Amino acid sequence: MKKMIEKTTLMDENAMNRAIRRIAHEILERNQGASDLILVGIRSRGVPLAEKLQRYIEEIENIKLPLGILDITLYRDDLSTLGASPIVKPSSIPEDINGKTVILVDDVLFTGRTIRAALDAIMDIGRPKAIELAVLIDRGHRELPIRADFVGKNVPTSKKEVISVQVVGIDAKNAVVLKEIEE
Repeated sequence: MKKMIEKTTLMDENAMNRAIRRIAHEILERNQGASDLILVGIRSRGVPLAEKLQRYIEEIENIKLPLGILDITLYRDDLSTLGASPIVKPSSIPEDINGKTVILVDDVLFTGRTIRAALDAIMDIGRPKAIELAVLIDRGHRELPIRADFVGKNVPTSKKEVISVQVVGIDAKNAVVLKEIEE
């Protein structure tokens, strides 16, 4: 079994909060406010990041954006490798997305395959005016022509490295850690 070695902490809780707050401002600037926006977090760590974005946007604009949760398990192109019965959790989109701008939120953008699956899932739910992507970390190595509209931090990595985004509620602390697979 391959072992993971922690190399360094890329972002502590304060750095994560600053990046998410900056992304909130960028979303509002690009969309000229918060009207007709809906946040959709991709399970699992995209959801708490979307919740933080929702809080920051509410502080800035005094508007609480609707927040959806998207489970992309059945849309993955590697579903057969997940085992005989993958665990599917419900998606929850609180309102009609037709004609709205969906801000898709995830923790790490890597190959682009998770986002492709999320786009398919969103399009099965409705027809938004636009879909914009917000990620905390973009680590490169794209396999599909997908790019984020809003990025907390670009972190060039090797294929032997792993970015671990940790969020309270799922993990013990808020941090972004760079790990390496030991051969």
